[in-house]
Amino acid sequence: MKIKNSLKSLRTRHRDNRLVRRKGRVYVINKTNPRFKARQG
Repeated sequence: MKIKNSLKSLRTRHRDNRLVRRKGRVYVINKTNPRFKARQG
């Protein structure tokens, strides 16, 4: 999982990426290709 300040560029890398808020943190998740997981922090 990558940890980045801004997730906007990571979200556009794959069309299945989803921006999700969990427990006050922002995540990028991808069901079809879990390599693209990321967290803002």
